[in-house]
Amino acid sequence: MDVVELLPRLRLLRFPVGQAYLWRDGDEVTLIDAGPAGSGARIAAYARAAGRVRRVVLTHFHEDHAGGAAEAGALAGAEVVAHALDAPVVRGEVPGPPPALEDWERPLHEDALRRLPRGGFDRPARVTEVVDGDVLDFGGGARVVHAPGHTDGSIALHLPSHGVLFTGDAVAASPVDGSVLLGVFNLDRDRAVASFGRLAALDTEVACFGHGDPVTARAGVVLRAAARTYGTSGWSQPTGEPASR
Repeated sequence: MDVVELLPRLRLLRFPVGQAYLWRDGDEVTLIDAGPAGSGARIAAYARAAGRVRRVVLTHFHEDHAGGAAEAGALAGAEVVAHALDAPVVRGEVPGPPPALEDWERPLHEDALRRLPRGGFDRPARVTEVVDGDVLDFGGGARVVHAPGHTDGSIALHLPSHGVLFTGDAVAASPVDGSVLLGVFNLDRDRAVASFGRLAALDTEVACFGHGDPVTARAGVVLRAAARTYGTSGWSQPTGEPASR
């Protein structure tokens, strides 16, 4: 696990597949995603050294984000949080629907699967469920933004007080040139594009992705420019959820 300081209270935790983030408020810590299976102990040890770990927030159920959640949560004594639509998959109650892969994505997906640990991963017994508009008690108030398309229950977290946005896999950065892209391996590409537009419309200075280097300055401008290439540049409300709760 590689650790990169992005801001005094924000760290990027990088794994062979995917990445997670640690946010610190004084002596309290929130983890955003938990890496693949086998990452939980390392994440928990690092997080506990930074403070008391309150929660692990999962942006979606995929193994490279949720695989270490049960172990990290148990070792750190933290609650695990996920959107209500993805929580049953995180708990292992139902299987997660597979992505609708485009032809060019298939070899990338196969390569990612090869690099993930084999044998599945432990499931947290309890998951706190959230929906669009909920506000979590960290970062001056972290607003849950439903961003469906990658999975039905994909979420982003927006910290308006700090101008920070955690996009999960709704948005990514190219490993080749760092350009901002629509996330790959989506369940529903049209909904994913709409979610990209919704996230791009937020007031954001720093954007943290599930894959690829974060944008650490003027991120909203960068996201809106990228969103326009997909034919969207503004706010859109996810189907089936109220704007707030």
